[in-house]
Amino acid sequence: MHDFRFKPFESMTPADYETVGFKSGLEIHQQLLTSRKLFCRCPAGRYSDHYDAEILRHMRPTLSELGEYDGTALMEFKTKKEIIYRIHRDTVCTYEMDDTPPFPMNEEALDIAIAIGMMFDCDVVDELHIARKQYLDGSIPTGFQRSAIYCLNGKIPYRGREVRIVQMSIEEDSCREVSDAGHERTYLTDRLGMPLIETVTAPDMKTPFEVAEVAELCRWLARSTGTVRTGIGAARQDVNVSVTGGTRIEIKGVPRIPHIPLLTYNEAKRQWNLLRLREELHRRGITPQTIQARSENVTRLVRKTRYLPVQEAIAAGLEVNCVALRGFRGLLRWETQTGTFFSREISDRVRVVACLTTLPNIIHSDSPSESLATSEWQSVRKAMSATDDDTLVLVWGNEQDVDTGAKEIVIRAREATIGIPSETRQALRDGTNGFERILPGADRMYPDTDLPPKRITDDRLEKIRRTLPIGYWSRESRYRSLGVPDDLIVSLSVSRFASLFEQVTNDWHLPPKLAAVVLAQLPKRMRREGLRVGHITQEVFGEIFSAYNSGKLAKEGIYTVLKKVAQSGSFSAGLLPPPCSEQELSEVIKRAKEEVRRMEVRHPEKQHEILMGLVMRDVRGKIDGARVAERVAKEVE
Repeated sequence: MHDFRFKPFESMTPADYETVGFKSGLEIHQQLLTSRKLFCRCPAGRYSDHYDAEILRHMRPTLSELGEYDGTALMEFKTKKEIIYRIHRDTVCTYEMDDTPPFPMNEEALDIAIAIGMMFDCDVVDELHIARKQYLDGSIPTGFQRSAIYCLNGKIPYRGREVRIVQMSIEEDSCREVSDAGHERTYLTDRLGMPLIETVTAPDMKTPFEVAEVAELCRWLARSTGTVRTGIGAARQDVNVSVTGGTRIEIKGVPRIPHIPLLTYNEAKRQWNLLRLREELHRRGITPQTIQARSENVTRLVRKTRYLPVQEAIAAGLEVNCVALRGFRGLLRWETQTGTFFSREISDRVRVVACLTTLPNIIHSDSPSESLATSEWQSVRKAMSATDDDTLVLVWGNEQDVDTGAKEIVIRAREATIGIPSETRQALRDGTNGFERILPGADRMYPDTDLPPKRITDDRLEKIRRTLPIGYWSRESRYRSLGVPDDLIVSLSVSRFASLFEQVTNDWHLPPKLAAVVLAQLPKRMRREGLRVGHITQEVFGEIFSAYNSGKLAKEGIYTVLKKVAQSGSFSAGLLPPPCSEQELSEVIKRAKEEVRRMEVRHPEKQHEILMGLVMRDVRGKIDGARVAERVAKEVE
């Protein structure tokens, strides 16, 4: 088993993932479609880059009741970040800035959350307890997020088995990050406090592709209720990954579900290779107790270097430190992820903790040809009393940052002798991941003293249960039997208009294919054409179907009316095209026949095709196309 080598992503099999003990679970965050935020009365869902003021804050660690500091808090404190919040008077109040206590929880949000929990077949708690969950990166000004577990022990069907839902929480969203460079991090606060739910699965997924498929299932289930927000940022998933001998690593904020397979593959590969790196270090006699490292300022020795990043740093008055890692020769070129080496583990830590964000921020003697001249490396090696078995790492910055950077290099090297540090990591575009912060401890949650427990009564649960929609997998089966086009089945089954589809096909006996195209396909077509579909509500679709059902609107005119609604912002009877009488149709056909005659079209089948096109040009949307085709066929005969 220890001799196993990761194959390329495309070549890995389920048996390979079983060999390495791949396990993965999901934490899916989904915004709820409410008009107000969770613990105040500010409007939800109003996004804008405009802001009226900025607030500057610093985060600092405090002792817990047990007299301990949280590891994440200490790491964030070492970064010496200034946190800037950009606030807009229309979307933020004094609650978000931690100047006033919270309002009672948004009841609409809680009802939506409970309904989705029931769809996941969860047990709903009988009493809700609000807790404070530490958020130490500054994305919530209070330093904590108000959160409450409201569901437990759920499950969803997946490929003949069940994936367990461990718990579901209702909580407030964090700020949107604008920038993070050097010692300054900036947030927009328009999203802050919006209601969302977090769905936590058990680590029941055994391959990267299973993780993505289960994420899709959870996404579609939530969307099928019609009570969640959609669009960029409305749903975000964190992925937990581990392998045999490894530890749970959380990849934060995966933006798109199709990215999950490659990201989880690379994390499994990283953990497996770091475990092999630990074995190699132990083979060399380097353990947590025996590791040796030394750091010194070597600015003078490299002052005349031609290596541009170091040359520019010294010219700017910065300092260069060298860390000698005893016995580490060649190990910074140890592959971790695809095309990525252990040196990036060190570079990432320096970037995040020491805030040395301009890359490259380190160079090392395991790749000497890519940095200093050989003679310069020799001078540094001699000054550090290093042997050929040692690896030298250079880091540059101001006095404070370069000292922090050198210490982080030693810390990360020592962690390599232990195994895999518990970290939160960020998803990168190339399918790899990078260090974000130390994984928070298990005691990051504690009771909120501002809000009392809240009873969830049986009457409330029964009322919610009566309004639950059909599970979307049941809808899929029914739609397929009705002849709904395959490419529309999934999108319609999770659409907020699914209940309207049931009404118009069951009660009004409209053709299922037509109803599906109107509800699921035409809005997509409008978006592709740059039209706004926010005005196309269930009521608008109801009016359009009613007009069609009564003969006031032809099938061919539906899209035209929808576009007019998008442009005008509302529906009115005046948007419907005037009906086409039999006399008007006869006159249009007569004119079209004259036009075809002037064309001197000889082939009868072509005459029919051209005549039909000319007639529809003038009556499209005013009369059903089947009636036109019937009349045109008679005229051609």
